Amino acid sequence: MSNSKKLDENEINPDTLNGQTLAYLGDAVYEVDIRRHLVKCGIVKPQALQLRATHYVSAKAQAALITKMQEDGLLSEDELATFRRGRNSKTYSKAKNTSLATYQLSTGFEAVWGYLELLGKKERLQELTSWCIETVENGGIDEYDFK
Repeated sequence: MSNSKKLDENEINPDTLNGQTLAYLGDAVYEVDIRRHLVKCGIVKPQALQLRATHYVSAKAQAALITKMQEDGLLSEDELATFRRGRNSKTYSKAKNTSLATYQLSTGFEAVWGYLELLGKKERLQELTSWCIETVENGGIDEYDFK
């Protein structure tokens, strides 16, 4: 016998959620898109997939990407506000192999993806994810040195 109760999904306003909750969802949304991209590019060995994925999904990569997005004026006011909410949210876990500041930027990055996902903005998610992929693959974040 299970302890779990049946959950009912409801429409939810992402503006009512904290940054950590948005980042929780956004982390998965972004990671699935990156994994799909790598597999479609013919990378099929799990070890190679994991190694390549870190170029896109590590805290350092996400911190560099969100910094470049801001520098390039890519984000709307709502997306910037969501980024700040994620970046500034209370952290309950310790950043692994990275500084707290980098981890916070990464959390802000992921919060934007979670926010857009809950709003159902699939085209915008695809646009930003494609930009991230192109930027990483063209060396666009190589100049950033996040610890």
